[in-house]
Amino acid sequence: MEREISYRTGVGLVLFAAILWSLMGLAIRALGDAGTWQVLFYRSLGMAPVLFAVVAYRSGGRPLQRVRAAGWPGLIGGTGLVFAFAGAIYAIQVTTVANAVFLFAAAPLFTAVMAWLVLKEPVRRATWGAIALASAGMFVMVREGLAIGAGWGNLAAIASAAGFSAFTISLRWGRVQNMLPSVLTGGVLSVLVAGAVIAARGESFALPLRSVAIAMLMGAALLGFGLAIYTTGSRIVAAAELGLLSMAEVMLAPVWVWLFLGESASLGTFVGGAILLAAIAFNAVTGMRHRPPALTT
Repeated sequence: MEREISYRTGVGLVLFAAILWSLMGLAIRALGDAGTWQVLFYRSLGMAPVLFAVVAYRSGGRPLQRVRAAGWPGLIGGTGLVFAFAGAIYAIQVTTVANAVFLFAAAPLFTAVMAWLVLKEPVRRATWGAIALASAGMFVMVREGLAIGAGWGNLAAIASAAGFSAFTISLRWGRVQNMLPSVLTGGVLSVLVAGAVIAARGESFALPLRSVAIAMLMGAALLGFGLAIYTTGSRIVAAAELGLLSMAEVMLAPVWVWLFLGESASLGTFVGGAILLAAIAFNAVTGMRHRPPALTT
C-alpha cells in the first residue's frame, strides 16, 4: 500500500520524470551506429525488470495478476507501445532530437481525435482549435524534414505519437486505471518483437559492451524508473496540468544535445515546434476546469 503524497510532491515527481525522459535523445545519440531494433531490444530488456518490480510492489506480490487483469485492452495497448517505442528510436536516429520530440508532443491531440472516432467522446471546441493550430506546426516541420532528407524520421515520430495515443485509447476503452502493467506488457512485447526482427533480418545481437550498458540503463533508469515516479505523481496532479508539466521533456531534450553534442536544428523546426507547443499549451490551459465525461456502457 503506497502512502499518500502531497500535491507539491506529485508535481515534483512528474517534473523529475519529464527531466529523465528528456535525456533519452542524448542517450540514443551516445549509442552511435546501433540499429533501431538493437536499441529497442536492449532498452526494453533493461526496462521490463524495473517495471515488473514496481508492479509487484504495488500489487502486494501479484504482478502477473495485475497484468492479466488488464486483459485485451492491456495487450492492445502494449502492442501500440511497441510501435511507439520503435518509431521514437528511429526518429531520433535519423532526424534532429528537436524535430522528433516536438512531433512526439502531438500525442495528446492525436488521442483526442482517436477518442472521438473510436470511443465517441466529444471534443471541446478549444481542442479542435488546438488541433488545427498543431496541424499547421506539424506541416511546417514535416515540410522542413522533407527538404533536408529527414522525411522518414518525421513520419516515424508522428507514428510514434499515434502509437502512444493508441495505448491511451485502449486503456480508456477497457477502463484500465493502472497503466504500468500494460507498459510492462509493452516492454516484454518489445523484447520479443525486436528479437524476432533482428533474427529474421539476419542481423547480430552483438553490440559493444558500452552500448549495451547505455541502452539497458536508458530502459531501466530513464524510462522504467521515470514511468514509475510519473504514475505516482499523476495520481494527485490533474490531467491538464500533467500535459503542461510534461512539456518540460520537450523543452529540455534539444537543450541536452545542444549542450553536450553541439546539435541544433533548423529555423523551420523551431518555428513549427513553437506553433505545436503553443497549441498543446492552449489545449491544456483551456482544459484546466474541464473534466471528460465518463464512458457509457
